[in-house]
Amino acid sequence: MHSRSIAIANRHPRLRFDRRAVARAIALLDAHANRFRGGCPPGELSLVFLTDPALARLHADFMGDPSTTDVITFEGDPAAALAGEICVSADTAAAFAKKHRHDFSRELTLYLVHGWLHLAGYDDLVPVKKRAMRRAEARALELLSRHDCLVRLTLTKPSR
Repeated sequence: MHSRSIAIANRHPRLRFDRRAVARAIALLDAHANRFRGGCPPGELSLVFLTDPALARLHADFMGDPSTTDVITFEGDPAAALAGEICVSADTAAAFAKKHRHDFSRELTLYLVHGWLHLAGYDDLVPVKKRAMRRAEARALELLSRHDCLVRLTLTKPSR
């Protein structure tokens, strides 16, 4: 296993979490990279927690689609020792969790896992590849759960 530098940016005004817990979750995935096609490439990993409007702007700027989305993953540059960047929407996670009666923390952790798996080479655009990604997501969440590394994240109430 390689140890990596993890840059964590919380750009969501109401999101609260322990940065060390996020780093532990990524370190556990990295430690079990052999179960996930070798895992995320070595190098610094950037994780950014955003609002729906902020992620929609990235979606528009880089993919030509101004709609909201859950996760955007940018591949890094191995020559610059950058593994990549995973941008996730806490708002989308909260809305999906509420609508489907899921746990918000688990849903947002899934988005981080999803981005990490993209960097590991998984794809979800073709049905057969999407099924492989879903199986990998389930294995990763089970691994995090078994090692008590599911990240606890909360959204504070909006101020009035």
